[in-house]
Amino acid sequence: MASTVARMGTAGLALALATSLCWGQPKASSLPDGVIEITVPFAAGGGVDVMGRVTADILTRELDRTFIVVNRPGANSNIGNQYVARAKPDGRTLLVSSVGLAANKALYKNISYDPVSSFSPISLISNAPLGLFVSKSVPANNLAEFIAYLKANPGKLNYASYGIGSSPHLAAELFQHLTKTKMVHVPFNGNGPATMATVQDTTQVIFSSTVSAGPFVQDGSLKGIAYADAKRAPTLPDLPTFAEQGLDFSFGTWFALLGPPDLPQGMIDALNAALRQGINTPERQRIFDTQGAEPIASSPKDFDRFLKTESERMTTMLRDAGIVAQ
Repeated sequence: MASTVARMGTAGLALALATSLCWGQPKASSLPDGVIEITVPFAAGGGVDVMGRVTADILTRELDRTFIVVNRPGANSNIGNQYVARAKPDGRTLLVSSVGLAANKALYKNISYDPVSSFSPISLISNAPLGLFVSKSVPANNLAEFIAYLKANPGKLNYASYGIGSSPHLAAELFQHLTKTKMVHVPFNGNGPATMATVQDTTQVIFSSTVSAGPFVQDGSLKGIAYADAKRAPTLPDLPTFAEQGLDFSFGTWFALLGPPDLPQGMIDALNAALRQGINTPERQRIFDTQGAEPIASSPKDFDRFLKTESERMTTMLRDAGIVAQ
C-alpha cells in the first residue's frame, strides 16, 4: 500500500523499478533560475526529511540549480501537502511526501486537496519495507502462531504507531483486515517512542523498519515475526517474509517527488530525468541503507498510475477497517 505497498502496490513498484532503467538527459533550461524549494510535510530528522534532502542534493548536482528543503510539518502532512497543492506551477515549489498522502483523503474530512488531481506526479524515490515485531511477552515465534493467538484473544494485544495515517498504523490495519484479527491501536509521538513502548511491553506489536527494530531483535528485546517484502531483509536474514509463511502481504513506506497541479511537462521531464540519473550512486545507496530503503525512481506516468491505485486501495482498506474520517 503505501505504501504502503501491499499486493497490487508491489507490482506497481516493480514496474516503476523496471521502467527506471531508461531515461533521457535532464534539461535544466526548462527550470527557473534561482532557488527551488522542496517542501517536506514533516519535521526535520525523520525518514521523509532524509529523502527530501537526498532528492535536493541529487537535483542540485544534476541540474545546476539550488534546491533546498523547507519543513512544513503538521496535521499528519496535510499542511505541507496543501501548501504545494496551492502553489503556482512555476517550478519553484516541489513536494517530497510519502504513503500518508494517499491515505489522508480517507482519514480527514476537511482537507482541501486530492492526492491525485491536486499534484503533478514526477517520480517515486524509494520504498522502505516494514517488518512485524512483537514484545517478548507475546507467546508466538512465527506468523501462524501469532495469527492463532490474535484469533484466540481478540483485542488483547496493543499495537504501536506514530499516529493515525502513519505507515505502522496503516500496515497494522491492513494486516488485521486480511487476517480478520483485532488489536488495539496506541499512537505515540514519533517512531522512537513507539518502538521503545513495544520493547518495554507497554504495547506488544509494531510494524517497523528493520533499521529501527533490528537492533532490538538482535539483542533479544523484540521478536521478529515476518518481513513485508518479496525478499528477506539483508540486515535480518533469518526473518522470513510473510509470503514464505503463507500470507500475501507486503507493505512499505514509499517516498515520492511531486509538483503543484499543471506543472509544465518540460519541467516534469527534466526533474524526472535528473532524479533517475543521480539516484543510484554508492554515496546515495548508503543513505538509503540507513533508512532501510531501496531506490525506485519511476516515470511520471508509472507514478501517476501507482498513486491512483494507492489512493483507491487506501480508501477501501480504511473504510473496510471501520476507520472514520476525522
